[in-house]
Amino acid sequence: MSDYTAPLADLRFALKQAGMDDLASWPGFEDASQDLVDAVLEEASKFATQVLAPINREGDQAGPIVRDGEVTTAAGWKEAYDRFTEGGWTGLVLDPKYGGQGLPQTLACAVQEMWDAANMAFGLCPMLSQTAAEAISLRGSESQKALFLPNLISGKWTGTMNLTEPQAGSDLAAVRTRAVATEEGHYRLSGQKIFITYGEHDLAENIIHLVLARTPDAPAGIKGISLFIVPKFIPDEKGNPGERNDVRCVSLEHKLGIHGSPTAVLSYGDNGGAVGYLVGEENRGLEYMFIMMNRARHAVGIESYAIAERAYQRALQFSRERVQGRVVGDISGERAAIAHHPDVQRMLLSMRSRIEAMRALSLYTAAAADRASHHPDVTERERGQRQVEVLIPVVKGWNSEVGNEITGLALQVHGGMGYIEETGAAQHYRDARITTIYEGTTGIQAADLVGRKLLRDGGQMVQELIGTMGQELESITANANGAVKEVSVSATALVESLARTTATLLDCATRSPRAPYLNSFSYLMLWGVAAGGWQMARAAAAAQRALDTGEGDEAFSRAKLLSCLYYARQVLPHGEAYAQAVGAQGLPEQDLAELVS
Repeated sequence: MSDYTAPLADLRFALKQAGMDDLASWPGFEDASQDLVDAVLEEASKFATQVLAPINREGDQAGPIVRDGEVTTAAGWKEAYDRFTEGGWTGLVLDPKYGGQGLPQTLACAVQEMWDAANMAFGLCPMLSQTAAEAISLRGSESQKALFLPNLISGKWTGTMNLTEPQAGSDLAAVRTRAVATEEGHYRLSGQKIFITYGEHDLAENIIHLVLARTPDAPAGIKGISLFIVPKFIPDEKGNPGERNDVRCVSLEHKLGIHGSPTAVLSYGDNGGAVGYLVGEENRGLEYMFIMMNRARHAVGIESYAIAERAYQRALQFSRERVQGRVVGDISGERAAIAHHPDVQRMLLSMRSRIEAMRALSLYTAAAADRASHHPDVTERERGQRQVEVLIPVVKGWNSEVGNEITGLALQVHGGMGYIEETGAAQHYRDARITTIYEGTTGIQAADLVGRKLLRDGGQMVQELIGTMGQELESITANANGAVKEVSVSATALVESLARTTATLLDCATRSPRAPYLNSFSYLMLWGVAAGGWQMARAAAAAQRALDTGEGDEAFSRAKLLSCLYYARQVLPHGEAYAQAVGAQGLPEQDLAELVS
């Protein structure tokens, strides 16, 4: 029995707000009709609730096991994966030429939320396969595409990212894995990679590793990294898995959460070198890998509010069932469910409003990516790409930090029962913890936002998006009253603070190269709260229009309006605190150096 219900009403609402209705008019997305979108969401909901959610706890408790380098996943996972691939879910957004369905990323992100909420550890596997397929699709040779894409897209084979090494965590300049060219036209790789999600498993007949490595004459640092395709089984002349490659699973990591997903330590080249195929040109591997990384970072942002949604649903249900204490102000003196207690209501509303803001912002970002790849107007494509560049670190960083807070609040709603594993709240709390770490920690996302997205072009790209937010909010405010106007005015005030804070960071960068990075975390969190407010103002306006015209479900629209109002009154003020923190500039650098010495 599933304890997860897919939030289809809010997913449809958020998709509409993101511009899903417009996407079907763009070249390549003609099949994305409303009927198809509804059908995809309905079927994904059924699969998530009926297949993935029921095996989530088994994966957490039993997890995969490794014997002699072979990994067996938890009971039910192989059967679930077979059904997943039979349903064609792996190829939702990928190239129809190789068996994909070519649907918008915006829709796929809504579907991904359901996978991750139902079973986050399971959802990691198809996510990585999709990102690997995208990297090969964009940078692989025609022969590589023909060999690897059909099997990755069908789910017959799965994909991984191999970056991290024992001495090289986020500092990829320190990568030591070696790749030596052979006379046969391929390379032989040797070295060790750690933290490889689904690096070894029994779900698919082959695993395609995308591996960062160095050739013997490569330049030092990140400019000397190349990208290689290294299959677990070397395909034969017919493209079927053949000889076992020289890559083996040394062990599986023992982790805090996502126990169902095998995280492997992989050793390459213990017996002469693993056969690998160069992707693109030598020494451009990091550039290519960032194709996977950016998609994966956005996917982590989705995971973050997906697991928060699952935790919220569990907490809400528990609060309705748990009878404890008496309600303040109720003269009857009757004991009541804790959902009626003011502080529990605060926690539940805080969770719900922020989940809705994260969902809206993440789907808006996905729609910007679709615009960048498919809009018929080149100006709009370029604008969409600039928005994606700015919003990816915000979606990954802010969502993951907030997702951790929300799963913590869900545990708090349960009280002492939340600390007991049997209730399930603890698993969500543990699973969420990885989201602030992998694909680049929050500090790395903040440094990316400040360094690559703000300072690199003197603030043009960032300020353009802030201007867009301000213009949309101005339009909403001019045509609104009541709750919508309150939300929009509050959001506008924080966006204006964001603009001033952006100017402050640009100014302090002229005096100290380190100063913007000392305040980058608060700047990223300010961006998240402000962008969430922008999206909630847009949502409030849409909900009010629905109420005014009598369209849709009245109860849903009223609830949405109240959620937006709560965000404006209780969440947006936190954004102002982040703005003040950035403006205060923290301690002088010499004092910081003294504290950490």
